Amino acid sequence: MIRFAAFRLLSLCLSLLAASLVVFCVIEVIPGDTASFMLGLNASPEAEAALRSELGLDKGLVARYLAWAGGMLTGDFGTSYTYRVPVADLVAQRILVSLPLALYALILSTLIALPVGLLAAALRGRAADYGIMGITQLGIAVPNFWFGMLLVLAFAITYRIFPAGGFPGWEAGFGPAMRALTLPAVALALPQASILARVMRSSVIETLDADFIRTARAKGLSEGQAIRRHAFRNALIPVLTIIGLQFSFLLAGAIIIENVFYLPGLGRLIFQGITQRDLIVVESVVMLLVFAVITVTFLVDIAYALVDPRLRRR
Repeated sequence: MIRFAAFRLLSLCLSLLAASLVVFCVIEVIPGDTASFMLGLNASPEAEAALRSELGLDKGLVARYLAWAGGMLTGDFGTSYTYRVPVADLVAQRILVSLPLALYALILSTLIALPVGLLAAALRGRAADYGIMGITQLGIAVPNFWFGMLLVLAFAITYRIFPAGGFPGWEAGFGPAMRALTLPAVALALPQASILARVMRSSVIETLDADFIRTARAKGLSEGQAIRRHAFRNALIPVLTIIGLQFSFLLAGAIIIENVFYLPGLGRLIFQGITQRDLIVVESVVMLLVFAVITVTFLVDIAYALVDPRLRRR
């Protein structure tokens, strides 16, 4: 197990190194000059040169990459060109929106997907099973931002149950904050619940063909009892893996939803950084999201190996 964990940890470090190189190079090839953008069209060349020197933009690519990567290793993400505050402070503020949103969406998708997947497996081959699979396919195909707009139209404009956008802050109270996150969480949860329900159905059906399920039936258990008592727990291993991966996706993939609902999260911070040419913010936040995705994947691999010892030999 130690050898397996060490190999996965080495893979994580190499993935982070490769990701940092890719993120830095992609951001650096974006056309335009940050100093010129910040100072405007009428700025003098001397003022632009002074600002580039202040921001460290006059250094070579290798020196800038090493300074940025080394700073991230020590917790120093640099200073925002636009806001003139440490990027770490901006991340600390925005993650208080993005992290609860991702957790909220993950809980909703799990609560929806598990019973739906179990029901589809119990009714496999019947009309209800085909109907559920058709709905889940539609849930995967529908863009979450379009679904979010429909939710706003129905529950914010027509019935006025939830706010159409914005975030009041946690200081306004838990209830108002969660009401503001409900519609974007539902919009994020729909495609994830559809994927998870299909995985749950396939896993349960595969388990139902196992010998121990046939033995349970032979002892007099009904189909529903065999599913609830035996098939469900044994079908959870691949489902838990997908849940872990979905959390990292929800945390890193909410850029569009946060902009649709005008939420001050990490996704909106990235969008603002791109439009304002605040490259240090974009690089640092994207790298943090990459780190979160890779770390969650690493933890899922370790948990999976603990449950299934056969994977440790791979």
